[in-house]
Amino acid sequence: MKTHQHPTIYMCKFKGKYRLSSLRLAKWNYSSNGTYFITICTRDRYHYFGEITNDRITLSEMGKLAQNCWENIPQHFPYIKLDEFIIMPNHIHGILIIKKSEFNPQWASNKFGPQSRNLSSIIRGFKSSIQKYATIKKIPFAWQRSFHDHIIQNQKELNNIRRYIINNPIKWSRDRNH
Repeated sequence: MKTHQHPTIYMCKFKGKYRLSSLRLAKWNYSSNGTYFITICTRDRYHYFGEITNDRITLSEMGKLAQNCWENIPQHFPYIKLDEFIIMPNHIHGILIIKKSEFNPQWASNKFGPQSRNLSSIIRGFKSSIQKYATIKKIPFAWQRSFHDHIIQNQKELNNIRRYIINNPIKWSRDRNH
């Protein structure tokens, strides 16, 4: 199994010199109601979550944990609704829907509001729960920094992304990053 440098070693070694700017859309409030397509990758695209056989994913212990943690996101964030998702050997695709107004009719979006109720905090919680399990069980594991998001604009786009997620295992052998 490939070994990885611990992230704190990286940060000390380079003292933040090569820190990337935010991947988030600058003018968008990520605590706003919306439908988001999320991709989260493992470091170096290492296959921690399982393998694809006959166009189907067979999840490893870490893959099963990732699936369970994803399915439990609404228990920790009741304003989140899950849509289509898939755990792949080295990444996760999922659609998250933020619907805060259902839980608090007085809620109004605020760019400078609490950082515990936005998309990044949800993904941070998801990633940290898996990382914590791996650390406790002494399982080598590492995430790629951050995550990729796409704000879904309409029903046609939502349907296309759902189809993409569902068909991801079928296209695995043609994926340049597998």
